[in-house]
Amino acid sequence: MRYYSYEEFKEDVNTLSKEIKPYNPDVILAVARGGMTLGHFLAEALEMRNLYSINSVHYEETRKLDTINIFNIPDLSKAKRVVIVDDIIDSGETMIEIERVLGAKYPDVDFKIAAVFYKEKALLRPDFAAREATEWIEFFWDFQIDNIK
Repeated sequence: MRYYSYEEFKEDVNTLSKEIKPYNPDVILAVARGGMTLGHFLAEALEMRNLYSINSVHYEETRKLDTINIFNIPDLSKAKRVVIVDDIIDSGETMIEIERVLGAKYPDVDFKIAAVFYKEKALLRPDFAAREATEWIEFFWDFQIDNIK
C-alpha cells in the first residue's frame, strides 16, 4: 500500500492544471466521490466556476460490483469541452461507461479524462494523468470518520 500525501497532491494538481489549460475546458466534471477533491482543486487552479459532478457506483468498499450505475448526470448542453476527473483509473471500466453514457446524451461535446493515478493494465488511458499506480493507493482524503447516528 502506498500513502498519497497532500503535498504530492498539490504538486500533481499544478502539473495537471498546466497540461489541461491549453485544452480550455468549459466544464470540469468530477466523478463522485473519488474525483471530487481533484475537481475542486483543478477548478481553483484553472479559475473555473463550472465544476459539476456525476455519480458512478462500481465498487462497494474494495469489492468490485458486476454492474456500473451512472446517475446524477448534469446538464452539459451548453458545453463544448469537458474534462472528466477521477482519482484513479483502475480497470477503466467505469470511465468507459461514463464516456459512453455522456457521449450518447451529448454527442457534440468533446470529452477528455484526467486522473491523478492510472494503472497500466487499464482498458483506458486518461488524456491527463500525474502518476502510474503500481500498488493500492491510500489517498490523504480517505480517512475514517465515526458514523453519526
